[in-house]
Amino acid sequence: MAKRKTKMDRAEALAGLTQEALSFGTPAADQPPGPELYHWHWHLDEDHVAWAILDKSDASANTLSEGVLIELDKLLDALDAMKPKGLVIRSAKQGGFIAGAEIGDFETMSDPAVAAEKLDQGLAVLDKLEAFPAPTVALVHGYCLGGGLELALACRYRIARDDAKLGFPEVMLGLHPGLAGTWRSLRIMDPIEGMTLMLTGRSSHARKAKRQGLVDAVVPERHMASAAASAVAGKLRTSSPARSLKAKLMRTSPGRSFAAGQMRKKTEAQASQAHYPAPYAMIDLWQRHGNDASALRAEETRSFVDLLGTDTSKGLVRCFFLRESLKQHGKDVAHDIGHVHVVGAGIMGGDIAAWAALRGFKVTLQDRETKYIAPAIGRAAKLFKRKIHDEAERRAALDRLIPDLAGDGISRADLIIEAVPENEDIKHAVFSNAEAHMKDGAILATNTSSILLEKLAEKLERPERFIGIHFFNPVAKMPLVEVVTHDALDRKVKNRALSFVNAIDKLPLPVKSAPGFLVNRALTPYLMEAFLCIQEGMKPELVDAAAEAFGMPMGPIELADQVGLDVGLHVAGVLKRDLDQDMPDIPDWFIKKVEGGDLGRKSGKGIYVWKHGKPQKRPQAGAVPADLADRLVLPLLNACVACLREGLIDGEQAVDAGMVFGTGFAPFRGGPMSYARDRGIDDIVDALKQLSERHGSRFAPDEGWQLLKSK
Repeated sequence: MAKRKTKMDRAEALAGLTQEALSFGTPAADQPPGPELYHWHWHLDEDHVAWAILDKSDASANTLSEGVLIELDKLLDALDAMKPKGLVIRSAKQGGFIAGAEIGDFETMSDPAVAAEKLDQGLAVLDKLEAFPAPTVALVHGYCLGGGLELALACRYRIARDDAKLGFPEVMLGLHPGLAGTWRSLRIMDPIEGMTLMLTGRSSHARKAKRQGLVDAVVPERHMASAAASAVAGKLRTSSPARSLKAKLMRTSPGRSFAAGQMRKKTEAQASQAHYPAPYAMIDLWQRHGNDASALRAEETRSFVDLLGTDTSKGLVRCFFLRESLKQHGKDVAHDIGHVHVVGAGIMGGDIAAWAALRGFKVTLQDRETKYIAPAIGRAAKLFKRKIHDEAERRAALDRLIPDLAGDGISRADLIIEAVPENEDIKHAVFSNAEAHMKDGAILATNTSSILLEKLAEKLERPERFIGIHFFNPVAKMPLVEVVTHDALDRKVKNRALSFVNAIDKLPLPVKSAPGFLVNRALTPYLMEAFLCIQEGMKPELVDAAAEAFGMPMGPIELADQVGLDVGLHVAGVLKRDLDQDMPDIPDWFIKKVEGGDLGRKSGKGIYVWKHGKPQKRPQAGAVPADLADRLVLPLLNACVACLREGLIDGEQAVDAGMVFGTGFAPFRGGPMSYARDRGIDDIVDALKQLSERHGSRFAPDEGWQLLKSK
């Protein structure tokens, strides 16, 4: 355990934090004695207003851990005795207020009785904050999520900096708010808006949160201290959407019943209750107790404890830690990249360029003619409009994205990313030109989805600075990026690439060069089996329904249309050519679709017809065959095990992370290897053998299953 800070340590820390341009008030000259704290700094300012500053020790972000709450309890008692005129709570972390609960604490809450006790203790601290005798103000910047928002809601006022994002992401962990977030948010928000916030897990930016009633004011940093002073003095004007006629109607039993029914319908279109019970539990809570805060509070705790024990929550919590594990790659490495040059302005290249510009990088985008670059700039403008809420910042992002027909940016770029069609000759030509002009220290990267890096590096003069940075489509939505290595690669280049992927807010997954890498290698047999099912006469809707019943966010046919049938055909062809394993022939009907221009969503027609971005599916007719889900999913698991056996990926956790964040593999199952462990390896192997007897040797269990049994 780290040494506790002395008063001098705290004074120096506070002075340093003030220099970082966060407002903390001017400390009074005669600071009274108070409790020794590990995670909090505090002082009384010259106006006798108390400031409580959260700076969670040994952590880059604040979380509402048990230790933080215990210390807050002590601090509230000490400050109460000093009779301040007000209490202002701030975060000392540059990134934000509080990122949510300490997820690691959930491991100590496996016993329902213990979980309920810990929740009650936390609730008591927030109740004490709410009952504090002087006005309380939460000054929020950056993220204010989950438990952090619940703490802020216990304050009388909430003032947000214009970069704040507030929300309840608990549903992403198979839970709902558990520290009075439901009733404290619904008493100040329009109930429909409040429920939508909790059901979706999405965040509201500061100005939207102001409209929703979550915050009372939105101000720039330079005005935070004066806004806090106005709130303490009772001069801050507030209004609440909860007082509207609509909100009052939603507090009646008939109003809640009607709205709850609509919420269930919308939720059912996104997630089944069998796989994701949390949103349904939240709707039930509100419908039954939405006009009784006391009952809602008690039932919230009971429901939270019940959900915490579900397999869904355990699987989603595992996914949380999988995400965190990927974020560690390249975390402490300086990428030294300021200028990115992208060659190829198609869907992938253009969207990679737009995403890098969105994240603050200068980007030059090259293609043969303006007509190829213009659509990419148009898509970028739409992305910036969705993601950036300040007009000046949107313009700045567009200014960072520079069309570059001549390719002049290559000589100035720190990173060149090739995103041209999957043709080795075209790629070699791009690399030859890049090497002739790129500066020393620059990195050359390919976005290839399947071609071996050893083949692409054959004609390079300096293969040690050549790496794969493989994004997934759609770039703005898919969080994973495979960082593909080869034997000639300089380790420093690998680490810089991992750091860059982190810097653009994506999840870097190191994989070795091999046909299809990890994601496409494992995904292709899953998709191929779906195509073979159609060839046998099954309807696409039936095939998709089987995968969705297993828990996939979308079926393999819809996914193939989303990715592009041409891409799928190319990857399947590469794997069939380069992999030393049994793979079925690509169906003729599939090849004819691609040759006829039916490429999926991007062409308006693939296996499905697409309208307004959605596949036009016919109502499902007939029952799903009992073994169809296994027939689709087990080849994917088999390929994952083969990748592990061949050493292409570093361990089962990395496989799970890659497949969850790269393909959307049923997140509540915690990943394919987690699912295999839970189901039992012997059972998986037996099922593969049975499928092999019925459908062919392509289902033969990989040798790696026996290796897993020994671990």
